[in-house]
Amino acid sequence: MSPGGKLKAAIAAGKFFVTAEITPRLTTNADELLHQAEPLRDRVVAVNVTDGAGARVTMSSLAASALLQQNGIEPILQMTCRDRNRIAISADLIGAAAFGIENVLVLTGDNPGAGDEPEAKGVFDFQASDIMALARRMSEQGEIGSGRKLSYRPSFIVGGVDAPFDPPADWRPDKLTARADLGMQFIQTQFCYDPAVTARYVARLEQYGLLERVALIIGVGPIASLRSAQWMHENLFGVSIPDAVMQRLQAADDEAAEGHRICVELINTYRNMSGVAGVHIMAPAQSSERIADVIDAAFAA
Repeated sequence: MSPGGKLKAAIAAGKFFVTAEITPRLTTNADELLHQAEPLRDRVVAVNVTDGAGARVTMSSLAASALLQQNGIEPILQMTCRDRNRIAISADLIGAAAFGIENVLVLTGDNPGAGDEPEAKGVFDFQASDIMALARRMSEQGEIGSGRKLSYRPSFIVGGVDAPFDPPADWRPDKLTARADLGMQFIQTQFCYDPAVTARYVARLEQYGLLERVALIIGVGPIASLRSAQWMHENLFGVSIPDAVMQRLQAADDEAAEGHRICVELINTYRNMSGVAGVHIMAPAQSSERIADVIDAAFAA
């Protein structure tokens, strides 16, 4: 399988697939990173490597993605607008391609004030759409933003993010459509714990033909506890956890086990939902083994 081949092939095949996410630990030890990602090998088509999630310092997404690529785990390189100007963004995309990394997820990035270096200056020279356009220009025209030609043309597959919601009657996915015009090929969403809301959101994207152009990957994750669910509901942008889920966690003898069951149920619901290409499993502050356990349970014979 060529670099980037698993994700590309999964999208092209139109069969339900799984991606997952890791946040590199604060380490300079490559083996620690590889140990962190190992439970996901052969369970997912690709592993997202976060880029300073929460505006906190970790191993760089590019370095971590390169380590995964070299060790047979296909990465999705996350790239934020927060930390780099267009020169650095261009250089990192070129460097990623040199490592054989083709999957790139573009995000704005969390505000530095929320992280562990609150006095850091956000760059935001480019918007997410600008990075998408640059990656497409590199891939299709073989040149960087200034027009200088690359000696070897990359082949990026570029993704963006969104937070599904219950769309008003007059809502159109114009922003997502514009990003698809710029070259966005997949969307990974924020956590979606309300399938009814997600179904209405997906139906609206289908109505406007967007899902014929872009693979929609719905975000899910095992909830560690009722307290964790309450925190996500109150603090994570775009995340709404229904009362029914809260009540299940509150009534459970083992909140983590109930959170696991809820995630498995969601995966199988989205697996059968028209327009959904796959799920993206996130478990911040939890081990990759928990993600692996959820995948095994959801796809058990």
